Amino acid sequence: MRRLPLPCLLLLLPPLLLLPAEVRCTIPCTGDCSSINATAEPATSSNDDLSVNSATGNRISAGGSVTEAASPPDETRESNLIYNLKAESIGVTSITLKWMVNHNTSDSNMYRIDVLNGTNGIPMKNLTSNKTKAEITDLIPGTLYNFTVFAVAADHETEGEGMSIRLYTKPSPVVDLEAETIGVTSVTLKWGVNDSASNTYTYRIEVLNGTNGIPMKNLTSNETKAEITDLIPGTPYNFTVFAVAADHETEGEGMSIHLYTTQKCKESKRGNVPTQQFGGVCPGAAIESINLSKLTEVVALPFTGPSPVVDLEAETIGVTSVTLKWGVNDSAFSTYTYRIEVVNGTSDTLVENVTSSETKAEITGLIPGTLYNFTVFAVAADHETEGEGVSMYLYTITVSVDSLQCEPVAKQPFLMLKWKCPFGNNAGFRIKIYNISTSEVVREESAPRCTVEGFEQTFQTARLNFFSTYNVTIITLPNGTESSPVGKLCHTSITDPPPPTQVPSVKAVSHSSLSVEFSDFDPLNGPLEAYAIMITTEDQSSESLKSKLNNTYKDFKMKKTTAYVTYVIKTKQAESRSSSSQNDRNTIHVGKGNTMYGYENGPLIPLRSYRACVAGFTNITFMANMIEGEESYVSFSPCSEPVLLPQDPGVIAGVVIGCLLAILAVVAVGGFIFWRRRRKDKRNTEVSFSPIKSKMIKVENFESYFKKQQADSNCGFAEEYEELKAAGVHQPKFAAELPENRGKNRYNNVLPYDISRVKLSNQTSGTGDYINANYMPGYNSKKAFIAAQGPLPNTIEDFWQMVWEKSIYSIVMLTKCVEQARTKCEQYWPDKQPKSYGDIIVTMVSEVVLPEWTIRDFTVEKSNTPESHTVRQFHFTSWPDHGVPETTDLLINFRHLVHEYNSQNPVDSPTLVHCSAGVGRTGTFIAIDRLIQQMEMENTVDVYGVVYDLRMHRPLMVQTEDQYVFLNQCVMDIIKSQRERKTDLIYQNVTAMAIYENFTPGPAFGKANGYHA
Repeated sequence: MRRLPLPCLLLLLPPLLLLPAEVRCTIPCTGDCSSINATAEPATSSNDDLSVNSATGNRISAGGSVTEAASPPDETRESNLIYNLKAESIGVTSITLKWMVNHNTSDSNMYRIDVLNGTNGIPMKNLTSNKTKAEITDLIPGTLYNFTVFAVAADHETEGEGMSIRLYTKPSPVVDLEAETIGVTSVTLKWGVNDSASNTYTYRIEVLNGTNGIPMKNLTSNETKAEITDLIPGTPYNFTVFAVAADHETEGEGMSIHLYTTQKCKESKRGNVPTQQFGGVCPGAAIESINLSKLTEVVALPFTGPSPVVDLEAETIGVTSVTLKWGVNDSAFSTYTYRIEVVNGTSDTLVENVTSSETKAEITGLIPGTLYNFTVFAVAADHETEGEGVSMYLYTITVSVDSLQCEPVAKQPFLMLKWKCPFGNNAGFRIKIYNISTSEVVREESAPRCTVEGFEQTFQTARLNFFSTYNVTIITLPNGTESSPVGKLCHTSITDPPPPTQVPSVKAVSHSSLSVEFSDFDPLNGPLEAYAIMITTEDQSSESLKSKLNNTYKDFKMKKTTAYVTYVIKTKQAESRSSSSQNDRNTIHVGKGNTMYGYENGPLIPLRSYRACVAGFTNITFMANMIEGEESYVSFSPCSEPVLLPQDPGVIAGVVIGCLLAILAVVAVGGFIFWRRRRKDKRNTEVSFSPIKSKMIKVENFESYFKKQQADSNCGFAEEYEELKAAGVHQPKFAAELPENRGKNRYNNVLPYDISRVKLSNQTSGTGDYINANYMPGYNSKKAFIAAQGPLPNTIEDFWQMVWEKSIYSIVMLTKCVEQARTKCEQYWPDKQPKSYGDIIVTMVSEVVLPEWTIRDFTVEKSNTPESHTVRQFHFTSWPDHGVPETTDLLINFRHLVHEYNSQNPVDSPTLVHCSAGVGRTGTFIAIDRLIQQMEMENTVDVYGVVYDLRMHRPLMVQTEDQYVFLNQCVMDIIKSQRERKTDLIYQNVTAMAIYENFTPGPAFGKANGYHA
């Protein structure tokens, strides 16, 4: 209790003695009691003892002193009414105080609480309470206050000694807590504070492991932001920020945020509370707990960002796919997924996003030859938080070109290449041309890029050599990895042969003939196909000679020309009667009177001078039996010096020779008549011992014959067929029965006769000349057909060797490869890619599949040679084994298709026909062809004789009685069709003709490139 100073007492004494009323005296106070009114009143025990207590309003203090709140000693507790004053709770804007009262000295039950600003001492509040506790509200957060509690007497005026305590209110929670930056091992937080006392605050940041709640660290900051470092990549953390008052002890309520890494905030989809009303919550973050009553704590759950992936590389690069792989160094990598962003590297447009749970991914559906930017992001366990991306640029591989074709340019040393523009992007094409003999690159060229898929590209190469074979490869170029090469064997064109410098040697043989000797032309520009000997009476230039190639001996005799062609020799005819060849020297006898290819080699005029020159052809073209000079590839030798023929020996010699010739003619005629008679007599004597070989029937009589033979279940045909069984069976088959050849026969009972078997050229491999095949007679030629068995696996190379050596342009196949689960014939042709059979290379050019048959075209060439030719395979697929086709017109139409094609081939090229054994169906087909031609040319039919003739060349031809009856039925149907339509069935069948007309034959004989064998 404070005592009044002596001057104040002296001034108060007189009035006190006179007046009972209270007297106030304002005095200066020491200590913390500003603006306190002092009240003086008589002492309760003595008028001399007056105390002045601090009071507020009209209340009067009983004691006159203030004691700081503490636990007073016992002696003080006896004298003080209030003790043990403390804060029961401290809030942001309120504090609840409680205290104890000494009831031994007072019976007061009213208390006054005086609130002063603890910094400037300004009174803030006065409150009263009838309990020993009180809540003071409406305080300022984070501010220091001085609270003094007084006990008030029952009169509500008299107060006891006050007890004081100094306390800070708690700061408000921070607001707008968010991550300013999130790194791999660090997070920078920032926040706001709305309190007026925030300039005195510090801040504590508590860091917990977001997975297991283990405390990691505590940090203090004097600013409203803080960087937390040394974190583990890819790990969740709980960051809680507390505002701390100026006493560095009083803390506000914490504000928390969970972080992994936050790339972009998204609108919240959880709860009904808008995200913007909670400062510091990243939109779209997971709100784990919200105190909806106080709105004091908001918890969001992102993570720290994963580290960038390492060692990103392409494991494989394909045409439309890329496989990437990478590594990860984070400890939390097992929880990661990965996002692969695919961007077009040229247009910078997003192509797709691919997700992978492994450290590798295959990206498919890409465009070949295209640049892509692949960026790989590690994604945390929340499937949203991503690390920094790692990128790499890659090109997909370009697609190889399709359908590479090469064609010679007529009479030019170039190649015309064609291909289809491949799918995807490309930067052009690289073309390499190799010498097929040395494998050296002779040309390397570039072709421009193409953009339209499937569009045909053409490219003409630089100059090459004439009549040469090259291996041409083309590679599709990108800006990255190039495509696989596509190759093809190509042949340059032939052209005019190099003109020789050597003059032909001309000698007079007689008064009307010359001999012309010349050397072979240089085959540098192509193989020499033919030579023409030209006779002239004056020197001629090459151009003049070229224009006279269609002049004949007749034109010369009529004096229409001074030069003419007297003799044409094809190179394979060099050994003919009118010419000879020795050591590459050719000798032609001019004036012999023979005719070659429409040119008469007429006698020359005695006592006339003649010159000779030679025309060499790499390609010779005839028109109306005359050489077409402009269409042919030709050059000329220099003309010889003139040679004078001698005088005619005289008429006498001619008369003598004439008489002798007449006598010889008479003798010859007489001898011929005598021989005919003897032959006729001999035939009459032998008729009973020889089997019948022919049963010729006129077409108009065939129907009655057919009905007779057909009676009684084809009894007549059965008898005829039985007679045929013995035909040819005693002929030797020694070659087929040799031990080394037995494995080349498909059936032991179908062996070729030696007399007609096809012989291959000597084999370097030592396999001999044997193949199970026979030459078969047609209507016009004794070797019009070759009947063969279906190839075995070990005879396919022999089969193609036969095709090449015998200049076969047509193959007729009458069986399927497999019938009734049994192999009838090996597939001896390639599908798509060229295939080598020994030294023969076969390439399928086209395939047309029809209901009853299939037509395939092949190019056949021999290794290390420039020659090649086209082979067409007619594959009849509607003929059952040991049976016959359903209808006769089916086979008739098929035969017509083959016949029409064969008419374009060289006349000496046989048609190869095979089924499985090469006798049943094969014999039937060949017989049909012969019978149709026989009816057309002779108006007669000899089914029996045709089959007999076939069986003399190969056993079992027309193998079954049903097939023999079928042959007769075909003939009958053709005759009926001719009679009913009054026309030829064979040439009027619409189906067959339509198929033929829509299927253009491949190149055959006489083409400009000159590569036919």
